[in-house]
Amino acid sequence: MKSKNIKVAVGLSGGVDSAISLLLLKEQGYEPIGVSLKCFGQENFTLVRKLCRQTKIPYYIIDCRDNFKKKVIGYFLSVLKDKKTPNPCIVCNHLVKFKELLQFAAKNNIQYVGTGHYARIRENKGKYYLLRGKDKKKDQSYFLCLLNQAQLKRIIFPLGDYTKKEIYQFAKKRNLNSFIKRKQSQDICFAAKETIPSFVKKRLGVQSGEIVDQKGSILGKHQGLHFYTIGQRKGISLSNGPWWVSKIDKKKNQLIITNKENDPVLFSKTVVISNPHFISNQILQKTIKVKAKIRFNQSLASAKLYVKNQESEIKLIFDKPQKAVCPGQYAVFYKGDVCLGGGVIE
Repeated sequence: MKSKNIKVAVGLSGGVDSAISLLLLKEQGYEPIGVSLKCFGQENFTLVRKLCRQTKIPYYIIDCRDNFKKKVIGYFLSVLKDKKTPNPCIVCNHLVKFKELLQFAAKNNIQYVGTGHYARIRENKGKYYLLRGKDKKKDQSYFLCLLNQAQLKRIIFPLGDYTKKEIYQFAKKRNLNSFIKRKQSQDICFAAKETIPSFVKKRLGVQSGEIVDQKGSILGKHQGLHFYTIGQRKGISLSNGPWWVSKIDKKKNQLIITNKENDPVLFSKTVVISNPHFISNQILQKTIKVKAKIRFNQSLASAKLYVKNQESEIKLIFDKPQKAVCPGQYAVFYKGDVCLGGGVIE
């Protein structure tokens, strides 16, 4: 891609990754425009505003709090109410972040948008493919599994072919020490992880129920199933532990636990997926072999992807049982380095 005179709206979160994305694009001859999204109202964009001023790059802040509250916080709370485990980052990328950036770009005659995600995009014969980033430890294609062809056509990921170590080296050479010192972005951007329990308690309240073992013996009380997820260890304040959540029984309002870290009840080979999204826009017609993961910080595992209902439901059967499959989370599947798409775990 010839970069001269090509404008790119670059999403700036305030972290080192997006800052380096901005500077790399400028050094490559693009005309970057800095754009920050005010989603929660507590963001601090002082550093990026200063960086844009120093580098003579236009800078804008978009207030999308209403959209974020409705699309992301609303989703987050509705999934918790259903006693499942939400993944707000995937939903935010799909319904807020890239949507807002692309709309801003379209309104201002800007050809592309860029972000600091560690992922890559490749085009072949008019088709666009989302690939894992070069740095497999930082690869963020999992969070981008709901992107589509029209979006990928207009997105640039400047960091996709770099490692995190290289990005830190770039930052040091450019005297961006203030960005390097900043705490890395949290998985959930509208609340720091340590504040989530109080946030959920305030919004959903307390719904006490029984904590039972595998035999049904009552061991204690929980304050609400929405505070727990399958495989969770923290937050179970019982003696003779540690304990792990093995099942959430919505009908009985019971939290079922085990004191065996690798108890067979924690493992599953079959994962049913609803609302599957395929980045290619092609509906799965036959069983295929894939690599898949059921959460972001998990290694890819071999599996077969089966058609169950072509448009609304598919099924993953892993070669080896996977630990702590959480309803509500996203399963994402790959062919080699290519992210095929993903869907919600039932």
